[in-house]
Amino acid sequence: MTEKKPWHGVIVATALQFKDDMSVDYDAFGEHVAWLAANGCDGVAPNGSLGEYQNLSDVERAQVIKTAVDASPEGFTVMAGVGAYGALQSAHWATQAAEAGASCVMLLPPNTFRANHEQVKEHYATVAKAGLPIIGYNNPIDTKVDLVPELIADIFHAGNVVGVKEFSGDPRRIYEIKELAPDIDILIGTDDTVLEVGLAGAVGWVSGYPNAIPQACIELFNLCTSGNVQDLVRGQEMYRDLHSLLRWDSKTEFVQAIKLSMDVVGLKGGKSRPPRGPLSPEITARIIADTEAAVAKGYGK
Repeated sequence: MTEKKPWHGVIVATALQFKDDMSVDYDAFGEHVAWLAANGCDGVAPNGSLGEYQNLSDVERAQVIKTAVDASPEGFTVMAGVGAYGALQSAHWATQAAEAGASCVMLLPPNTFRANHEQVKEHYATVAKAGLPIIGYNNPIDTKVDLVPELIADIFHAGNVVGVKEFSGDPRRIYEIKELAPDIDILIGTDDTVLEVGLAGAVGWVSGYPNAIPQACIELFNLCTSGNVQDLVRGQEMYRDLHSLLRWDSKTEFVQAIKLSMDVVGLKGGKSRPPRGPLSPEITARIIADTEAAVAKGYGK
């Protein structure tokens, strides 16, 4: 059995709550982190895309990590998002996360321009000097750089990542990554590929929808990664039931969608900062219907 590391299990990519004046509601965020821990999640990943890190000031961004650490019980992971335009900024946020008490960091490639492979490798090497374990974050949909299997394997072999959050949506990549770097840890990045990537050998899931339905997501992850073929019967049933909801995590509107689902189940999701505005009435109705359908089937916790 693989030794459980801080980045293993269900790590929630946390949504960030705002007050009516759009200032950060740190109290609500801290309560949410504690609630996720109480509901069985293994950790949180604040200041990721779902946490709207691009729209936070430096002061706010630092305080989000401190709030998450302060709200976390012993043994609960804080995987700080340290994505930024370049290595110097990301290294700054990795150092801040280490000083605040985070367990590890989640690092996108530089997202200013289409960096070549050597530049991407140097980016990860620079941030690794901060000393915290790094989970590479491959999101070629939203960034200009694709951490293709051979590139993430090179970064792993250089000692600069311990795993990768795979958000390409292509589970076939997992097999190639593991062929090139057998010891790298795979973390599911898209909520609507948990079954496929779980079967391919994932040991973690950096996930959005546990913000709204943590217990159901934990059960689904465990069923899809147990290695027990019998678990897949129930796992596939849950996956079918939840897939229309989980796939909102991979859409452009994912931040507003997950916050809306939180509102539907009685949690505080609320509004997002610009440029993310209100959803259209049609999309709003679809997300509400998908959330209510999941709750009606018993997945509301």
